[in-house]
Amino acid sequence: MKHPKEEQTYVMIKPDGIRKGLIGEIIKRFEQRDLKIVALEMFQPLYDQMDNHYPKKEEWITRLGEKTKATYEKYGYDLISDFGTNDTSKIGPEVRKWVIDFMMSAPVVKMIVQGVHAVDVVRKIAGDTMPYKADMGTIRGDFSIDSPALANKEKRAVMNIVHCSETPEEAEHEIKHWFGTNSIYDYKRFGVDE
Repeated sequence: MKHPKEEQTYVMIKPDGIRKGLIGEIIKRFEQRDLKIVALEMFQPLYDQMDNHYPKKEEWITRLGEKTKATYEKYGYDLISDFGTNDTSKIGPEVRKWVIDFMMSAPVVKMIVQGVHAVDVVRKIAGDTMPYKADMGTIRGDFSIDSPALANKEKRAVMNIVHCSETPEEAEHEIKHWFGTNSIYDYKRFGVDE
């Protein structure tokens, strides 16, 4: 069993975070909370890498369609005029495609963040995945106002600055997928690891 200070999570700064010049700001926010960056790389993702990052299970893809349908119903938009169907199992793959296209639209930064309750603390610092709901003071609340309603109308993914693992199990999977066993560094931070 790992020491609590050794919990790791996966973070990816998305293309909108890169284009807004937020790499340093995002890293700063993690480090200010006594988390440490133990692996870091900027790269241009390939289709297969992004395709394998996002779940391919039918229930996950259909859930994307269900969320889209719920957004359309909430705001009174016409789902059929935009998608040609109201079948969530057909809408989900289209939304997944938007996400992959967005994630390949510019370089991204991948990192492993380590520290006490890293998964939960990083998600708290990032804020709600829907930027329009994210609290001020969080990364998404301070740097994005995007919403699924706007994204769906523009036929694109929600731009929410960063991806963060939701659970320790997801973090383990994503770290292995994006880093393998290479490039993870162990060092002591002054005042944190002493």
